[in-house]
Amino acid sequence: MPSLPPQYDLLVVGAGINGAGIARDAAGRGLAVLVVEQGDIAAATSQWSTKLIHGGLRYLEQFEFRLVRESLAEREVVLRQAPHLVEPLAFVLPHEPHLRPAWMLRAGLFLYDHLGRRETLPASFGVDLERTQWGAGLKPGFSKGFVYSDAKVDDARLVVLNAIDARERGADIRVRTRLVSARRERGAAGPFWRAALALASAGPLEVTAKVLVNAAGPWVKRVRDAISDSPSREGVRHVKGSHIVVPRVHAGDHAYILQNADKRIVFVIPYQDRYTLIGTTDVPVDDFEQPAITRDEVDYLLQLANDYLARPLVPADIVWSYSGVRPLYDDGASDPSAITRDYVFKVDGGDDGGAAALSIYGGKITTYRKLAEHALAELAAFLPPLRPAWTESAVLPGGDLPRGGMPAFLAELARRYPALPAELLRGLARRHGTRALAILGDAAGPADLGEDFGNGLTAAEIDYLVREEWARAPDDVLWRRTKCGLGMPVAGRARVAAYVEGAVARLARA
Repeated sequence: MPSLPPQYDLLVVGAGINGAGIARDAAGRGLAVLVVEQGDIAAATSQWSTKLIHGGLRYLEQFEFRLVRESLAEREVVLRQAPHLVEPLAFVLPHEPHLRPAWMLRAGLFLYDHLGRRETLPASFGVDLERTQWGAGLKPGFSKGFVYSDAKVDDARLVVLNAIDARERGADIRVRTRLVSARRERGAAGPFWRAALALASAGPLEVTAKVLVNAAGPWVKRVRDAISDSPSREGVRHVKGSHIVVPRVHAGDHAYILQNADKRIVFVIPYQDRYTLIGTTDVPVDDFEQPAITRDEVDYLLQLANDYLARPLVPADIVWSYSGVRPLYDDGASDPSAITRDYVFKVDGGDDGGAAALSIYGGKITTYRKLAEHALAELAAFLPPLRPAWTESAVLPGGDLPRGGMPAFLAELARRYPALPAELLRGLARRHGTRALAILGDAAGPADLGEDFGNGLTAAEIDYLVREEWARAPDDVLWRRTKCGLGMPVAGRARVAAYVEGAVARLARA
């Protein structure tokens, strides 16, 4: 393994959406950036979201107007920069008079339509659920509803593409690399960090950096305390959100947002063509290392879904579930659902305090790009001169689709690869955009892509994920870089595991 340069401008701890977004922005502004991630890219909170790019309609009830406004503006940016990963999605809100009166819903949706820029998505409107397709899948008796628009996203791939873009702009991305310790020192050029790293594939390593960014997600307080002389006063509220996946519950392309008597909401979202995603819960937890859904959470989600859906769901219908822990800033709220989802920065050091460190609490995947801009603004005084902000108008890797967007690109793929299944081409285009061409190459037929593992996953794609996207383990391929593990038999997943192991070994020998 080549040795690392001795001095970086920015050492970023954590390769979730916040860390990857900051690394991308900083590398594009000319900084020398190192990212260290103890596991895989997006392996914690960032892959376990509800997979939405949204303003946060329910945050209006908590008067989080700044967060909603910024989220709505960023929704438009992310739709432009990742059109292969992000697509508009209509949400149907059935009216329940005993929960929220119609005037309140209309007022909230009016604010939602006008708080931020709305360039591509339609405004909200009322619908008759009994006589239109908007009520598909609901129980009889729901007569009135409202439709508004947000977007859905492949969350883990959004993180990976930010990391790829950061690397292509000069950042050094190291997965399965743990920060062991970091201490402040002072040299002729000023204060800096000296950090010890533990690499899974090599021995210990020491690097230096002008500034440290603590984007460790659920581990943010642990990292901050480890690099400080005294424990931090700020607290983290670890809130678990769990989701279930069931066979498709309705034929429409729209999603539902369901209200509960406890004022919380649950989404019912078309997922991976054949399934429906239902979530999320809000449960405070102390153990955030290995979150898992509980029976109480399953019952909560199923009960609320069954209050609305025509076809009853039972636990046996669940084909997959997942849980993630959100590291929210402890603002003193007693209700987990009321804790702010806004991000909070804490800067330690700087000037006479030695080398600067920025710790990030909270945040939403929707606003990650703006968070990165704000982070660099906070740190500008401690860094070399920065080039101007640039990410608002720059597409992510694979997002340079032809005029006509994804339909035009799929038509182009069908013309270039007539012997390949349309479903396989669609899956590659959704995951990789125009970079699907790097996987397909000059393939004349399915055999040219190597072993077929099912669900649209081939050896050619796994080789690409290992070579270009840091995939090193089966889960990296099956659940983060792709979602091909969903519905794949155990034997198929075992074949993938064996192939990934071989691909990683071949890369190491190259």
